[in-house]
Amino acid sequence: RAVAMSVSHSSRLNKLVREQYMRLPQDGTVQVTYVWIDGSGEGVRCKSRTLEKEPKSIEDVPEWNFDGSSTAQAEGSNSDMFLVPVCMFRDPFCLDPNKLVLCEVLKYNRKPAETNLRHTCKKVMDLVKDSHPWFGMEQEYTLLGINGHPYGWPDNGFPGPQGPYYCGVGADKVYGRDIVESHYKACLYAGVKICGTNAEVMPSQWEFQVGACEGIEMGDHLWMARFILHRVCEDFGVVATLDPKPMTGNWNGAGCHTNYSTEEMRREGGLKHIEAAIEKLSKRHHYHICVYDPRGGRDNSRRLTGHHETSSIFEFSAGVANRGASIRIPRQVGQDGYGYFEDRRPAANCDPYAVTEAIVRTTVLDETGVETKDYADH
Repeated sequence: RAVAMSVSHSSRLNKLVREQYMRLPQDGTVQVTYVWIDGSGEGVRCKSRTLEKEPKSIEDVPEWNFDGSSTAQAEGSNSDMFLVPVCMFRDPFCLDPNKLVLCEVLKYNRKPAETNLRHTCKKVMDLVKDSHPWFGMEQEYTLLGINGHPYGWPDNGFPGPQGPYYCGVGADKVYGRDIVESHYKACLYAGVKICGTNAEVMPSQWEFQVGACEGIEMGDHLWMARFILHRVCEDFGVVATLDPKPMTGNWNGAGCHTNYSTEEMRREGGLKHIEAAIEKLSKRHHYHICVYDPRGGRDNSRRLTGHHETSSIFEFSAGVANRGASIRIPRQVGQDGYGYFEDRRPAANCDPYAVTEAIVRTTVLDETGVETKDYADH
C-alpha cells in the first residue's frame, strides 16, 4: 500500500516536461533572479528579469525595485523599495549563464529598510578589516511536510527517542537526504562557501555549515544558502523551517552556532586573545541574546533551556569541548593554544549580519552595555 506523503501539489507536476523548456537556448540573454530579505527579517523573496548580456561583476547588475507594501516593508501609498545588488552567484536552477543576486533593500529615501541589517554590518566589518575576522556558521533546520508536521514522522505519533538519528544512516534513521544532497550540490554550483552537512539529533532535522568567510561575506553566503534551501525544498514539495524549537518536549532545538576568530587568535599564542574575547562577551550577554534571534530573545528562550545541548539563556558560560556552554573552545584549540571559538547561542532563525556584527562590536571594537555606537558619525 502506497503511503501518502504530505508534499505540495506543485511538486507532483511532471518535472520531465519542465526539462524540455529548460534546455531551450537563450540567444545570449541572461535571467537574473534578485533575492532579498522581507519585512519579517526571516523570509526571503525573489523576482527575475532579463539582461541583454551576462554580468561579469555585481556592478553590471542594475538596481531594481519592488512593492514593499506586499512584503511588510512599506505602506501602499508609498510602496516602492529599491533593490541594490551586493553579491552575485551562479543560478543552480536555471543554470549558466543565469545568476542569483543578493540585494540590500533601501526605502524611498534611500535609507536602509528596517530588516536591512547588512547595512550597518558592512560598516562595522570595514572598520575592523585589519583584524581579518573569520566566521563559520552552522545552520540547523527542520524539514516539515506541507501540513506543518515534521517530515517522515508518523502522522499520529512520534518517532523513537533521540539517539540513533545524529549523523545517522538508514531509512529508519534519516528523512529527506535527497533534499540535503541536492541543496549541497546546488550551493557548490552557485559558489556559496558551503563546507559540510550532517543529520542532526532530532529526526528530520539537518545542518549545513558555511565558511570560512571573512567579514560581510559570512552573511551574504549564509543568506544565499538559505534561499537555495527553500528553493530546493519547493521542488521537493516540503518546507524547511528555521524555528529554534519546532517541537516541544524532549527534542533538540535548532541553532546557528557561530565559529569566530581574528588573525591574532589564529596565530601562535592566540589562546590568550580567545580568552580575552570571551571575557568581553561574558559582560555583554544580554545584548547578544537580544540580537541572536529576530524577536529580541523570545525565540531563543524556547531553545536555550540548559537542556538538549544548550546553555541557559539567563547565564553566560564557557568551557573547553562543552556543548552545554554559551561559548565552546574546541578541544584541539585548547591543546594547540590558538585557533577559534564557537558561540552556541544564536538561534537557527538569527540574522547572520546581526550576529557577526555583534561579535565584532564586542570583541574588536570593545563596546560594552546594551547600546551600540554609530560609527557613521565619526
